[in-house]
Amino acid sequence: MTTAPQPPPPLLRLSLAPRGAAPRPVDGAWWPRSYDLLAELPHLLGGLPPEWGQVTSVIVNGSTWSATPGRTLVCNQVVRLRRTEAASAPNTVVLFAAGQGRRDLLIVPPESTEQAARPFMAAAADGRL
Repeated sequence: MTTAPQPPPPLLRLSLAPRGAAPRPVDGAWWPRSYDLLAELPHLLGGLPPEWGQVTSVIVNGSTWSATPGRTLVCNQVVRLRRTEAASAPNTVVLFAAGQGRRDLLIVPPESTEQAARPFMAAAADGRL
C-alpha cells in the first residue's frame, strides 16, 4: 500500500524589520490564514529567525482570536498563551523570549486580499507604520 504524498505546508506570510540600534514601534507583520491561534502559532514560531530565541509567551487580542488554553506545546516548547482586551493592541501579537525580550508583530487580517496585505506588510517591516 502506498500513501499519497502530503502537500507542503503553506508559506509563512511574515515580514520582519531588520534588527537595528533604533527601537521600532513594531518588529514586522504577520498575515495568518485564520484566527485559530493553536493552528497558526506553530507555523509562526517555527519560521522565526533563530536569533529571536525560544518564544515562551504570546499575547493576542482576546476579541479577535479563537479561544485558547493557558498554554500549549509548540516546537517542543511550552508556550504560555495570554489574551488581552486592550484597545491599544487589537491587531498585534506580542512574543516574549527568555533573554531576548519582547517582539511585536502587526496582524494582517486573514481575510485580507494580497493587494491590501503586501503594502501593509512592507510598511511594517520598513518602520513606516
